[in-house]
Amino acid sequence: MKLAEARARAALQLRQAGISGGDRDADRILAAILSVEPGRLRMIEDRVLSAAELDRLWTGIAARAQHQPVAQIVGFRDFYAHRFRVTPDTLDPRPETEALVEAALSLPWNSVLDLGTGTGAILISVLAARAGARGMGTDLSPAALEVARQNAAQIGVTAQFRQADWYEGVEGRFDLILSNPPYIAADEMAGLSPDVRLWEPESALTDGADGLSAYRIIAAGAARHLTAGGNALVEIGPTQADAVRSFFNDAGALTRVIADLDGRDRVILARFPG
Repeated sequence: MKLAEARARAALQLRQAGISGGDRDADRILAAILSVEPGRLRMIEDRVLSAAELDRLWTGIAARAQHQPVAQIVGFRDFYAHRFRVTPDTLDPRPETEALVEAALSLPWNSVLDLGTGTGAILISVLAARAGARGMGTDLSPAALEVARQNAAQIGVTAQFRQADWYEGVEGRFDLILSNPPYIAADEMAGLSPDVRLWEPESALTDGADGLSAYRIIAAGAARHLTAGGNALVEIGPTQADAVRSFFNDAGALTRVIADLDGRDRVILARFPG
């Protein structure tokens, strides 16, 4: 079967399964199988796919029809300046989280602590862009930490990774604390898309309560883990700015809100006086 026919059939199957953006998803799956960029598929439409390639394609399309995220199917997600391995044990890095990376790189720091590191996308991205800096990522999930270690090795970044419940067992002080914690309230989980709700790790999405538990812990412990004049940056849900700012203000920080490219409240910057 030629690529053009396989591509059309794959897109049709996803549309019939009710997958929004099915044409784009089919292209991403097919491109990953062929190790090309999706935009190049039109240039090689006469290519005949092998039986093994077709088998991988239909397996991937069947998985996507069950709402498995494309990043899990192809095994990676491009984020900021690098490609990161993604598995069902990790949160799929979102484009909006790049606002957190940009904010971090606008600040002066030589050491960074990433709480709830997941794939390591945030920590690895900032360390790759800041020569000579050191960093540590913590996560409660051993499986997620293994993915983060693999990503760091693949990208060529040196970092420490530690299994920890937020600050648990973390020693020393850092110039910067980063986190994209689980911030979806328990009563909001049912409203998530099946792609997220059924396939991504629940512990990376929600605290099982009001969606603010992690921020309370991060804010309360930040001063003890920051150097004098250090900063904390946390990603938030678009309606959480006031609540999260209040936690950091109560902990003695000066705060401001940073919007993402869509103009939504996305990051809280908390500066702790020296």
